[in-house]
Amino acid sequence: MSNGDIFIGEVIGTAILILFGAGVCAAVTLRHSKARASGWVVIAFGWGFGVLAGAYTAAPLSGGQLNPAVTIGIAVDTGKWGKVWIYLLGQIVGAMLGAVLAYLVYLAQFQANVRKEGTAEGSADEPVATLGIFSTIPEIRNPIANLITEIIATMALVLPILAFGLTKGLGESGVTVLVVSLLVVGIGLSLGGPTGYAINPARDLGPRIMHTFLPIPNKGTSDWGYAWIPVVGPLIGGALAGLVYNVAF
Repeated sequence: MSNGDIFIGEVIGTAILILFGAGVCAAVTLRHSKARASGWVVIAFGWGFGVLAGAYTAAPLSGGQLNPAVTIGIAVDTGKWGKVWIYLLGQIVGAMLGAVLAYLVYLAQFQANVRKEGTAEGSADEPVATLGIFSTIPEIRNPIANLITEIIATMALVLPILAFGLTKGLGESGVTVLVVSLLVVGIGLSLGGPTGYAINPARDLGPRIMHTFLPIPNKGTSDWGYAWIPVVGPLIGGALAGLVYNVAF
């Protein structure tokens, strides 16, 4: 794969991933959305379908890694680091692009996220905080616990992805991406409760950057004090998964 193919593939694939993922979060969160308050299961499946669409689209160009934690895990296992920076750059750019696309899809809903005169705090008409549409927010803010959650959840993603390569027939049948998308749904349902399961530094950092700059009314904080956890935790988890796979398999 050429450097250009890798970059373009990761940009397109990651943008699709975030378009679906941030899109489903917007659908569930924003007022005047037909899917408002449809719940966590809908969010988990939305992200899973985002992985499915993004990875299948990017696979012919870059292999469809779409996640720095996966890229780091593969590099730790194989010892091949030469193209890692291209993957990471494409993933960050794609995540930023996907966040903008999701914002444009729900532009009218974001613009309607305004405080009306006389609106009481806690009422149904109060503006909605929007960071959770773009990036993760912990349910209980405890840096050590949040970091541990992200490390373990990312290992639960990357180690199976590496092991799928040993499962005869998965690659040849073309269903590996489908299985990975279901894995992401499972992680969301089982391990996503504490932190919102970033498990992907680009998925959290790129949209958080765009949340900072997009002209969203009453958008609230971008919470940069927490932003290092969904970056560092998944990177550690991905590296540990690559090390475990290399030793055990």
